[in-house]
Amino acid sequence: MFIEIDLNSPQPLYEQVVQQVKFAVAAGAVQAGEMIPSVREMSKLLAVNPNTVVRAYRVLQEETVVSAQRGMGLVVTNDARSQCLAERKSIFQERFRRVFNDAVRSRLESAEIREIVGSLLASLGTA
Repeated sequence: MFIEIDLNSPQPLYEQVVQQVKFAVAAGAVQAGEMIPSVREMSKLLAVNPNTVVRAYRVLQEETVVSAQRGMGLVVTNDARSQCLAERKSIFQERFRRVFNDAVRSRLESAEIREIVGSLLASLGTA
């Protein structure tokens, strides 16, 4: 599982960890029943305080993305993927909504916005 956090982001580190784990589950990088890295492993991997990872993992458990399995650690739940897919979509819809609102308030025309989005998607190789 690849997780990337941004130390310069205003979003708290534990929230970034939660979001990145959810994105990994949504993308299928981690399947139902698979273990996620231990607190110690994840804190080393990300070079963050273990308490940050503990807090993130607690949130993931509360949201039933992962569950504790005795003798194993934390594993991805069976319903996690559909939940994470829906949440990932919602997160990006809100991000795009803010960006598009800014574009409209700055008086960009719809055609200009479409051109910008198309160009960006093409540069990422997804268009």
